[in-house]
Amino acid sequence: MKVLIINGSPRAKSNSKILIGELEKTFKALDVESEVINIANIDVRGCMACGYCHEHDDCVFKDIVNEASAKLKEADGMIIVSPVYYASPNGQVISFLDRLFQSSRFSKKYKVGAAFVIARRGGTTASFDVLNKYFTISGMPVASGDYWNNGFGRMPGEIEQDKEGLRNARVVAQRMTFLMKAIKDAKEKYPDLLNEEERVSTHFIR
Repeated sequence: MKVLIINGSPRAKSNSKILIGELEKTFKALDVESEVINIANIDVRGCMACGYCHEHDDCVFKDIVNEASAKLKEADGMIIVSPVYYASPNGQVISFLDRLFQSSRFSKKYKVGAAFVIARRGGTTASFDVLNKYFTISGMPVASGDYWNNGFGRMPGEIEQDKEGLRNARVVAQRMTFLMKAIKDAKEKYPDLLNEEERVSTHFIR
């Protein structure tokens, strides 16, 4: 089992990194491999809607997005961790995810997803909602905790005082592991349930 973790914080000693550390420790204890990709200090362009990826298996911009796409294809789950900027995820995170989910043409169905957001105070639930929509539009089950996946702290290290947030991160990692293993077993046991109706698109403007 392998989980790809996307770190959207530009700070070297960030609260996001501390929360990711809790995820990594939990996965390691459960014998699950995890890999962290730091994207916030890399120049990530937004999607241009050029259509290149419709004819190819990658994005026209040959950067970290295509590298992450290859790793996501082999992973069983994905976690996105982002700081909150103006009640929304970091702009780098949005640009990265828009291109990643649009340009990666392989199926993401049944890969397990989870998102975490870190803030000084407000905007966490709005940001959390934005990130989860990448999973739900892609047929990815979402691993949940016992509360919204929030972490709080302004200065580096302050999230250490958020015992509930860090505990919830560990819980999500454990439940994510359970889901990934259960899905793997279910694919082998119930292969007929993987057959679905052909997708239909309905357009309301004629």
